[in-house]
Amino acid sequence: MPPRERNYIRLTFLNEDFRNLFVDWPATARECVALLRREAGQHRDDRDLNDLVTELNARSAEFREWWADYRVAGPRQLVKTLDHPTAGRLTVDVQQLSVDTSRDQFMATLTGHDTESRAALRFLLQWSSPTDRIELSHEARNSRSD
Repeated sequence: MPPRERNYIRLTFLNEDFRNLFVDWPATARECVALLRREAGQHRDDRDLNDLVTELNARSAEFREWWADYRVAGPRQLVKTLDHPTAGRLTVDVQQLSVDTSRDQFMATLTGHDTESRAALRFLLQWSSPTDRIELSHEARNSRSD
């Protein structure tokens, strides 16, 4: 997937497979809009951010409707339930953390909410190939320098 298409909010609205992961997609999507609204308010001259908002407005009726609400939210802790095509239903705790050295970025960590969800995440890790894990680790290191 090209880097431009890896944006979480873009995937949430424009990628049907990604959208189908979320049991309560509307809540997840509205949270994305509120986070994007916060970023847009803080970075009004960011061309990439403005392009993303323009694209989502043009391609998603839900985004257009919720963008007009003017809700704003910052990073916080959430619980999300996912329907994963391989691991089944799992619930994750999502902790959104701001990065002190770069206030323009935040990081999200997902951990299993309960025993079954932790087992499902372990299964997914084992299910992926060692090459996938190396590539994911390499991408994570490289994304830190962006």
